[in-house]
Amino acid sequence: MTSTNLKITINTAAGSAAPYEQLRAQIADRARSGRLPAGFKLPTVRGLAEELGLAANTVAKAYRALEADGVIETRGRNGTFVAAGEGESREAVAAAQAFAERVRRLGLTEAEALAAATEALRARYAAD
Repeated sequence: MTSTNLKITINTAAGSAAPYEQLRAQIADRARSGRLPAGFKLPTVRGLAEELGLAANTVAKAYRALEADGVIETRGRNGTFVAAGEGESREAVAAAQAFAERVRRLGLTEAEALAAATEALRARYAAD
């Protein structure tokens, strides 16, 4: 069983780790390596369970373990996201997400938004 957007594969062969542990380990590995960036929105428990052919309780157990480890964070009705690091990193991710939402509402393309952010960073760091 494979998740298309997360590229998670669950091995159901005898002797394999429990499905929730496979799911937990793969999401944690991808988050820590940066393949799932901070702020990435994860599928809902039910959605991922359906996609992988698992019970919702299995995915929920993996999500709870990941949240306890600080790998993901649940933001109520907004969903579940890959967590940022501590302190400054978490604040930077929040600022970047706010920027992304704002430029999207303004109608900028991704390239235009990146150019604006790059120019602002260059100007700010050149002033130091």
